[in-house]
Amino acid sequence: MNLILMGPPGAGKGTQAEKIVEKYGIPHISTGDMFRSAIKEGTELGKEAKSYMDNGELVPDEVTIGIVRERLAKDDASNGFLLDGFPRTIAQAEALENLLADLNSSIDHVIRIDVDTEQLVERLTGRRVCPTCGATYHVTYNPPKVEGICDNDGTELIQRDDDKPETVRKRLDVNLQNAQPLLDFYQDKGYLVSINGDQDINQVFHDIDEKLGGLK
Repeated sequence: MNLILMGPPGAGKGTQAEKIVEKYGIPHISTGDMFRSAIKEGTELGKEAKSYMDNGELVPDEVTIGIVRERLAKDDASNGFLLDGFPRTIAQAEALENLLADLNSSIDHVIRIDVDTEQLVERLTGRRVCPTCGATYHVTYNPPKVEGICDNDGTELIQRDDDKPETVRKRLDVNLQNAQPLLDFYQDKGYLVSINGDQDINQVFHDIDEKLGGLK
């Protein structure tokens, strides 16, 4: 089963990816992991990607797609995969279609985890961090024993600038603007499956599993 996982920051993609991989026995392939693996293995494309990354530049599509091709051709992906963080553009999506066609394969489903914006803001702005030990808390979902104080060392917790409401809303707006053309692309192809992420983690996975069940 060949899957792509999409969703805004805070939607719980990481948690659901773990559950999908465990249930369906397919590798979770993220863009970052692919780059790190190619660089570690010293492949030609890995070296090329590293040269761009070392200069603080974006890795060009042709290099990224080449690395994706190498990764999907590995044995562990022969029965399927879960792609996370790729594709990000229509050009990458079209290249992925061509790549998979060359491998006599295709995408089965694109899973989009939808969460209400206000819920996402609450999830993302509730994070608090200990500046001393780095421990992370959430005011609602994982609060410290004493409000505003680290359990480990008694340091006063802080809210990072990235977690402040105005920054979070801007990130979410940019994410949606960038994702929408891709969502439309996959909707037109008939691949898109929208899942309500405003639920308990296990219920979200149940809904995903139910949608994928016919393909097992």
